Amino acid sequence: QVQLVESGGGLVQPGGSLRLSCEASRFTVSRNAMRWHRQAPGKERELVAVIGASGGTNYADSVKGRFTISRDIAKNTVYLQLNSLKPEDTAVYYCNTWIGSTTYWGQGTQVTVSS
Repeated sequence: QVQLVESGGGLVQPGGSLRLSCEASRFTVSRNAMRWHRQAPGKERELVAVIGASGGTNYADSVKGRFTISRDIAKNTVYLQLNSLKPEDTAVYYCNTWIGSTTYWGQGTQVTVSS
């Protein structure tokens, strides 16, 4: 069964950094586009970053220049490096992929940016 397991969230001060991980099972991350989304309280889930099967990346304007998506094929894991964090980055961050006609989500990891 396909699984996505996120980790790495936590409480960080404004300007700080975190690295989120998404460990994948039962499929190969290098053969699928992988996405990070986030959902803040009272807001809709939004796409934050994408890494395509070819390795190309795209980012939401709100995180461009601060967040970096990457992958480790040997570990079958996708990462999201979060730098220069702002209070408005506070959200639950989810890993996501599509395989065929099915979308898969992880359970999410909470990121809280607060002083």
